[in-house]
Amino acid sequence: MFEIPSFHDLQKYFVGCGPQEVSRALRSEHADIMDLAALLSPAAAEQLPALAARSAEISAMRFGNTIQIYAPLYLSNYCVNRCAYCGFSADNKISRRLLKLEEAENEALILHNRQINHILLVSGEAPARLDVDYLAKLASRLRDKFASITIEIQPLETEEYRRLFQAGITGVAVYQETYDRSTYDEVHLSGRKRDFAYRLQVPDKVAAAGMREVGIGALLGLADWRLEGLALGMHLAWLRKHYWQTALTVSFPRLCYAEGGFKARVEVSEHNLSQLIFALRIFDHDVGLLLSTREEGRYRNGMIGLGPTRYSAGSSTVPGGYAHPELEGEQFSVGDRRTVDEVCSDIRGRGFDPVRKDWDAAFQVAEDRLQMKDDGFC
Repeated sequence: MFEIPSFHDLQKYFVGCGPQEVSRALRSEHADIMDLAALLSPAAAEQLPALAARSAEISAMRFGNTIQIYAPLYLSNYCVNRCAYCGFSADNKISRRLLKLEEAENEALILHNRQINHILLVSGEAPARLDVDYLAKLASRLRDKFASITIEIQPLETEEYRRLFQAGITGVAVYQETYDRSTYDEVHLSGRKRDFAYRLQVPDKVAAAGMREVGIGALLGLADWRLEGLALGMHLAWLRKHYWQTALTVSFPRLCYAEGGFKARVEVSEHNLSQLIFALRIFDHDVGLLLSTREEGRYRNGMIGLGPTRYSAGSSTVPGGYAHPELEGEQFSVGDRRTVDEVCSDIRGRGFDPVRKDWDAAFQVAEDRLQMKDDGFC
């Protein structure tokens, strides 16, 4: 079971992190936690070009000149949790809706027609409205049309994740939001999400269920970003050790405007964000790094080839927002409003290939049949 040290204890890792330690971490082929602390330290901030160059070198070796394109598909903005920072918080007076299966399928087909083959199904946490049955039925409708289907919903149990994998879901994103227990308690006011320890174990359940991919992350702006980065590295290393066959990703959402008007508690600049991304790439050469449309197109263009391996494009954070752009009730305000084609064009303009499909769902169908045969079902 993964446990994270307190932020007070994590601060000790940064003691003595100077230019020499940063240089050593940059030369390391197998960076450890102390190297990650050095790369996240204030001393490393003064060597950002060197971090960027090393991160770009590793990314090119592991991922080539490719960036995977994906899009979120919001299914519902109902939520039983009261999270101070979230537009979907139960406290907020927003227009709420849950897409019918036909509406969700139509939203997916719009993305498919835009040549998006990797989708992320997102909802607020309201199990009584959107449950495993709903997701399994939707996945069965979509699995033949998309290369991968990932979900970002309320935490489930291992057996439920197994069922969704068999239905066609290939991965799960579950963000701790903040690894600082005291901050966590202050911003999660009520609901199941208030249980810090329970949420921390969800990625373990996802991996144990056999999902191909697990995504973790911290909402930047709630607590010290350097300590969040160190905690992310520890969590990533633990998952890598115990579930080495599972693909792992990290997302870097920065707080932006959402209903409720929550203000970031800690400033996280683009310079800080870049350092965090470079540090984690140097720490884990194989992890997928996501940069979403929370960030402006200018910044995302500047980061092409330097570390991130996945970009969302043409995103809407409103349930039904692709078919009906006029709808209200978004989770947060999008920073990059370019179309999918515009994002892909800018990626190609910098010498990289925007990959819209790099895996075929038919492989999962074949593996499911083999598993059923092994289990004696056929």
